[in-house]
Amino acid sequence: MVGRRPLGRQFGWLWSAYAVSAYGSGLGFGALPLIAVLALDAGPAEVSVLSAVGPAVGALIAVPLAPWVEFRRKRPVMIGMDLVRFAAMATIPVAYALGQLGFVQLLAVAAVVAAAKIAFNAASGAFLKDLVRPDDLLVANARFESTNWSSIAIGPPLGGAAIGLFGPVVTVLADALSYLLSALGITAIRSREEKPGTADGSPLRAGALLDGWRHIMGHPGLRALYLNQMLVGGLIMATEPLLAVLMLRHLGFPPWQYGLAFAAPCLGGLVGSRLAHRVVARFGRHRVFRTVGTLRAVWLIGLAFVRPGVVGLITVMVIELAIIVNMSLYSPVLATYRLEHTPKHLVARTLTAWSIGQQASIAVLTALAGLLAAVTGPRIALTVAGLLILTTPLLLPRREQTPHHEPEVSRSHS
Repeated sequence: MVGRRPLGRQFGWLWSAYAVSAYGSGLGFGALPLIAVLALDAGPAEVSVLSAVGPAVGALIAVPLAPWVEFRRKRPVMIGMDLVRFAAMATIPVAYALGQLGFVQLLAVAAVVAAAKIAFNAASGAFLKDLVRPDDLLVANARFESTNWSSIAIGPPLGGAAIGLFGPVVTVLADALSYLLSALGITAIRSREEKPGTADGSPLRAGALLDGWRHIMGHPGLRALYLNQMLVGGLIMATEPLLAVLMLRHLGFPPWQYGLAFAAPCLGGLVGSRLAHRVVARFGRHRVFRTVGTLRAVWLIGLAFVRPGVVGLITVMVIELAIIVNMSLYSPVLATYRLEHTPKHLVARTLTAWSIGQQASIAVLTALAGLLAAVTGPRIALTVAGLLILTTPLLLPRREQTPHHEPEVSRSHS
């Protein structure tokens, strides 16, 4: 059975560390926008600025980190980025307790966490490619994906209840502690890791900062998937602060119902991620990209029609369920394709370039959506986002690409 396929003890530690961090982040899902709304009385424009400027600045910080991550051992990088995120998030409950929490601090924390997340993901992707066999990559990525969605299913309702009982920053503290526990889990990994060098042994070139983008844009399949993912992910994330303002302020939903509206549909993520390996085996990866990639995009416009009460809550849940099932099936297939089509000495820079493009897209589209919402209201902005995302399937790749092959190296599965 695919779901029980053994991937080794070292992968188990990596997966456990990821799970701890994911569940902490699930508990703190949307924590910074919620704090901005509930503790600082922020409006739609301010919430959108928080969701946009933090990732944008974080992406800029991450640009010079890409070669630094590429040519260092990945496990210490992951531990360091977890500790950075722990320290940054921990400043929020401290400042709140002292009565000093402000909007600028939320922006700074969002930027630091975004930069550290990009560096962590780049290091973990490169580490995973060397830790498991090539034919196990899809199984491994599907397990990460299922863990991510289960954490969101469980975390937000508990986070909403915790906010109601203990105040708006308690979930931030839990999220911070999860990064500390993740760092401890990664230290338990004992696989040997040699310090990487440049592909030809020469000193690192100044242009190495751009090598990730060169690889993506020079590969027809990756280029199409990259542009598609930037728009789809950016438009979906741009609706999050708009929906928060619409549900919490305009429609009067309590925080726990807002959390439930996103949590319950995340159970669909378990379905999609567990089906990924079987669906690819039966229909082929290219058909998954074309069909499931299209199905991700057709539901978002429904959020513009949310109404108060039970009907409105069910509407959000049904739409989110449809989006999440397709996203959770698509994402591990995309992650595996990206690793398979990237040579080992470019993995960290390619993943960093991918994340920076994604964050930049989220920042720009969220800022534009926030400005539009400030002028016209959140419903109009949600409608525009829903119409734009319907065009994104046009960017999906037209044909299958042959994977990049590398010599097999020994991996520890003890």
